[in-house]
Amino acid sequence: MVKSTSRRIKSISKRPAGKAAPRKPAAPAKAPPKKPSAKAPAKLKWVFGFGNGKAEGRADMRNLLGGKGAGLAEMANLGLPVPPGFTITTAVCTHYYENSNAYPKNLQEQVHAALAQIGRITGKSFGDGDNPLLVSVRSGARASMPGMMDTVLNLGLNDATVEALAKNSGDKRFAYDSYRRFITMYSDVVLGLGHHHFEEILDDHKDRNGYTLDTDLSADDWVDLVGRYKERLEDEHGAPFPQDPHEQLWGAISAVFGSWMNQRAIRRASSAFKALVRRQGRNRRPWSVRLYRRNAGCTARGWHTAQKPARVYAPRSALRNAPQIRSITAAIPCPTPMHMVHNA
Repeated sequence: MVKSTSRRIKSISKRPAGKAAPRKPAAPAKAPPKKPSAKAPAKLKWVFGFGNGKAEGRADMRNLLGGKGAGLAEMANLGLPVPPGFTITTAVCTHYYENSNAYPKNLQEQVHAALAQIGRITGKSFGDGDNPLLVSVRSGARASMPGMMDTVLNLGLNDATVEALAKNSGDKRFAYDSYRRFITMYSDVVLGLGHHHFEEILDDHKDRNGYTLDTDLSADDWVDLVGRYKERLEDEHGAPFPQDPHEQLWGAISAVFGSWMNQRAIRRASSAFKALVRRQGRNRRPWSVRLYRRNAGCTARGWHTAQKPARVYAPRSALRNAPQIRSITAAIPCPTPMHMVHNA
């Protein structure tokens, strides 16, 4: 009995063990929720610099930089001696009109950085009382729209920087002649006080002193006229001529974007629309602004501050006679790029 029981136990122990049921894979542990990135969103680029043999823009960026802005960038990239400057893009103009004439929040920061870069290239500083940087401001567009806004030259001159210009150039007459031209242009383009106010003062001064030409006037004459120009401006405008170069700059920038819908632009757009509506689309092209550096140190006889050095643009007569391919809608404002260039 004992033997049969032991055999039975041995036979059971020799049987192959059954396969165990497969285990279900464990559910993967849930990853902890991602924390929000600490990095701030990338800032939109509103300003594109150029000069010193390189540029942030290219020739194919015409819609963003305007025709002249894209051309200046391309010339700088090719190594041509383009005065340093920067372009405020057409996107700013779009933002300006879509937000009740307000600028993007970080535009001022980018403009000041670009202005500082021009200063590093030229060795000058905007608003400096010893070695001031002077710039010029000009509007532009994606398609040619000549004559829409006049250029403002010698921006940055004031009662202090004009003395520095006189000292550095060795020509006081040149410095104050530049200053009175700037007052005239800025008052007309930015403040809306016409040229004739200042021409009356100049003609009266020439008649009383027996002068025939502007070149007959001495340095002291221009100093006297600058004072009278500023008095007339304050009487007519109700505020003194701005002495802060940064205030001058932003006044000129605002004038460019504001000029997109001024009466002259609307009249020109209306007449052009009638002639060209069958040839092009309906979106009116945007403005741009360029700030150019001019060589205020040039004192050669016969050189006038109203001239632009090394102009590469066709004369306006040629532009007027050339076929213009542009789109126009007077009722819908579109972006304007702005270009700023150091006085070469």
